[in-house]
Amino acid sequence: METLQIQNDLLNISEIKISYQPKFKASERPQISCSKQGYEIMKAYWNVDTIAFQEEFKILLLNRNNRLLGVYHVGTGGMSGVVVDAKLVFCAALKAAATSIMLFHNHPSGNLKPSTADIQITNRLVQIGKFMDMPILDHIIITPDDGYYSFADEGWI
Repeated sequence: METLQIQNDLLNISEIKISYQPKFKASERPQISCSKQGYEIMKAYWNVDTIAFQEEFKILLLNRNNRLLGVYHVGTGGMSGVVVDAKLVFCAALKAAATSIMLFHNHPSGNLKPSTADIQITNRLVQIGKFMDMPILDHIIITPDDGYYSFADEGWI
């Protein structure tokens, strides 16, 4: 009777599947070698109707040759902040078999200066990335007015 109960319990276990199905060959994907290239790709991807309205946090996932694997939308916040769940950042990166990550978020106000919260989440994600051997290459703040701030260019990363 106990064996039957164990077999029934096993039917109630969720199966976890991991898949990644790229749409393009690696050689056809954009290669990112500097913050400006990352900014230009993400700026083109960003919704122009909301960039001046509410904060969003997105990531670019890169392979070993810094070729773009994909873009992941981590979260949408309010006018002055967005919650960033590190588990979502690294879950997406692991699922895409990324080897490095670029972080992006917007400042609807147009202010390019990183906030204390921006610095804290950057430091936290950089530390997690080091532990996982999946480096954070940059964190770029973008604004509605075609400006950007690169943590890497400014020596923060």
